[in-house]
Amino acid sequence: MASSDDFALDIEELKQLQSIAKRPRVVSLISSEIGKLEKLSSQQTPAPVPTVSKPTPISSAASNSLLNYVTLASFSWDQDNDQLKIYISLEGVDQEKIEADFKPISFDIKFHDVQGKNYRCAVPKLNKEIAPEKCKLVVKPKRVIVTLAKASKGSWLDLHYKEDKLKPNLDKKQDPMAGIMDLMKNMYEEGDEDMKRTIAKAWTDARSGKTADPLQSYR
Repeated sequence: MASSDDFALDIEELKQLQSIAKRPRVVSLISSEIGKLEKLSSQQTPAPVPTVSKPTPISSAASNSLLNYVTLASFSWDQDNDQLKIYISLEGVDQEKIEADFKPISFDIKFHDVQGKNYRCAVPKLNKEIAPEKCKLVVKPKRVIVTLAKASKGSWLDLHYKEDKLKPNLDKKQDPMAGIMDLMKNMYEEGDEDMKRTIAKAWTDARSGKTADPLQSYR
């Protein structure tokens, strides 16, 4: 049976003949044949295939946000001049089921389906900056080793960022006394019992007039 393309070519040629035909009977015969071919051509046109809508897959990020994680807050670490290593004790970790996110001042590592549970180890603010593209992790039988590449060489006093509470705020736009008062308050809060007694006694004596005000020179 002729294809729809063949019918189209035949119809086109018949229409060309129709345009040059002069006798009414010939024109009528050609028109009749064109009608027959057009009907056959329409029967050859395949029926449209119904479109089946596919369900939109849930992204891994959205699905992971619904998971429950056990926080891994206890781990050990050491360092050298160029990098810092974190040792996480965790058995049964699959390298393919780890989601690691390293940023200049933080990291977030998720361990999925570890003996039926999900674990997470994260530090939202590191002591100093790291080079995310150079960071890596290695899975061992009983632990995971995370290597953080330091952005600049040197030794870190701590893994987490800690604000220096003993550093007085001496902003020129603020009252100088405010910074000194904050310093003494922090020293009192951070100090041992002897330090607290010494500061309290000095403050009491200064207010009672027994000794000179230790902050008189800053006023």
